[in-house]
Amino acid sequence: MTSPEPRSMPLDVRVVAEGLQFPEGPVAMPDGSVVLVEIARGTLTRVDPATGEATVVAECGGGPNGAAVGPDGKVYLCNNGGYFTWLTNDGVTIPGPSPDTYDHGCIQRVDLGTGEVETLYEACDGQPLVAPNDLVFDAHGGFWFTDHGVQHGAHPDRPGLLYAKADGSEVRAMAFGTEATNGVGLAPDGSRVYVAETHSGTVWEWAVGDAPGTFGAPLDPDSAKSGGRLLFTAPAGWLFDSLAVDGDGWVCVATIGVGGGVTAVSPDGTQADNVPSGDFLTTNICFGGAAHGDDDHRTAYLTASSSGRLLAVTWPRPGLPLAHG
Repeated sequence: MTSPEPRSMPLDVRVVAEGLQFPEGPVAMPDGSVVLVEIARGTLTRVDPATGEATVVAECGGGPNGAAVGPDGKVYLCNNGGYFTWLTNDGVTIPGPSPDTYDHGCIQRVDLGTGEVETLYEACDGQPLVAPNDLVFDAHGGFWFTDHGVQHGAHPDRPGLLYAKADGSEVRAMAFGTEATNGVGLAPDGSRVYVAETHSGTVWEWAVGDAPGTFGAPLDPDSAKSGGRLLFTAPAGWLFDSLAVDGDGWVCVATIGVGGGVTAVSPDGTQADNVPSGDFLTTNICFGGAAHGDDDHRTAYLTASSSGRLLAVTWPRPGLPLAHG
């Protein structure tokens, strides 16, 4: 499959907040605030878009990464466990190699009212999670999540895509054969789960089964990725990070490297647009704005991680707020 060259689609980028320590995992909240993680700081933080003020909600430790609100109103986090060291020069922060002390990551749950942090999962089938990265809740109240630390050479027997229940009672392996899985999202009707691989710059899709947290029939029976089908491959020098799916089903992938910004891929993979952000390490996107009268959720919040900023753009299609289960 040959993917189309993404069309450049410049949009007006607005700075919402500055001075954050490698922000990621934005979640637009009903009260209009944006909750996000600061990976290099180890915190869950709330940003007021009206003032840019950032307030720490919880000290998570390790490396909190993807975030989502669960059916109980608490924030669920993929914590990579401190998978990266940090390099800062002239106001630009980039992730470095894993420290020698690195052990494993986990899934955490945070009470927004008290700041209490609890650990739900540290392993699957007896094997430690390597570096959980991103998660998305489905309509049943469970969540799909990725393990970015799983690499072909080092962890061929570990899953890069998993599914878990929010009550901490079950986590199960779903897709093997993946490489550095990062963003994960669901089609608006829940029929597809999409995953971005960072270093290959690819987006993969799996059919979701009728039962919660299951696969349907393989989309590609010959795929080495548990029946997943290749949806899109980015140009050379473009790497993929976390993602969100908009209201029209386009898979909107935060893009690092040459195409720094967001690459939006049509549901059939035949079209792609690139929205430049001005930060070569744009790591995530979420949709919001309803609290400010934007009923179509066209306000897209982007985490510009190397520059420590939260940005906003008006998206050309309706957004899709994250499911809370």
